Amino acid sequence: MQSLAPFIGPFEFSPGFAPRPQISHVLLDFDGTLSLIREGWPEVMLPMFVEMVPAIPGETEESRRRLLHEDIMRLNGKQTIYQMIQLAERIKERGAVPQDPLWYKAEYLRRLQDRISSRLEGIRHGTLPREAFLVYGARALLENLQARKLQLYLASGTDEIFVKQEAELLKLAPFFGKHIYGALDDYKQFSKKMVIERILRENSIQGEQLLSFGDGYVEIENTKEVGGLAVAVASDEAHNGSGRFDEWKYRRLLGVGADVVIPDFRDAEALLKCLWSS
Repeated sequence: MQSLAPFIGPFEFSPGFAPRPQISHVLLDFDGTLSLIREGWPEVMLPMFVEMVPAIPGETEESRRRLLHEDIMRLNGKQTIYQMIQLAERIKERGAVPQDPLWYKAEYLRRLQDRISSRLEGIRHGTLPREAFLVYGARALLENLQARKLQLYLASGTDEIFVKQEAELLKLAPFFGKHIYGALDDYKQFSKKMVIERILRENSIQGEQLLSFGDGYVEIENTKEVGGLAVAVASDEAHNGSGRFDEWKYRRLLGVGADVVIPDFRDAEALLKCLWSS
């Protein structure tokens, strides 16, 4: 981890990093990268998994929680249904009969709604500041990218209907226009990889012209697969603005090939100058 001028916060560049002045299109993840409305979602999902997955002989509560936490976070960035498919598989392998993954997804979303409903209402009615639910510096980043005349895309593993609603609530939707994508009921019809392929195809660009920002391994990995530049946002969601890395995200995202790792967007202007070398 480095902390050198003109950066005021920590950052990490990979050894092979090189500027990309040819970047023309930018893909951004939503939850944990821009939005904090769903902050704490693992604290909803993990207890549900622990409740649903039977223990096996000789297994401690701690080891079961650790296993299920790894299942959850390993799939962070993919559609929620994949975590529920994994949950059903864990239940089945332990000799029990699971519900359909869609049932688990509906139950998880019900529990998550209980956690975030007051946030949504507070932002909607102005009793909670919407900026408190943006990753530190996120709006300035988007304004900077927009000023550079770049085409911005938003892609999330959260259901598309909720992504669009929450992007509107945070006043982020205008940055993306019609290019807001999220999970669908027919989950095989959406993935971040498919969005990336669509960006390249519809704009007749090469992967080297794509930049992505995300806090999950999926968008980082998919961007690197096509030769794009990937910035990992190892955001400490529970302490927004602290300027500290979430250590789990930091290690995980470096491990999947991120070109740069940052904790938030406090250094957005300096970072973009480095990315474009201008």
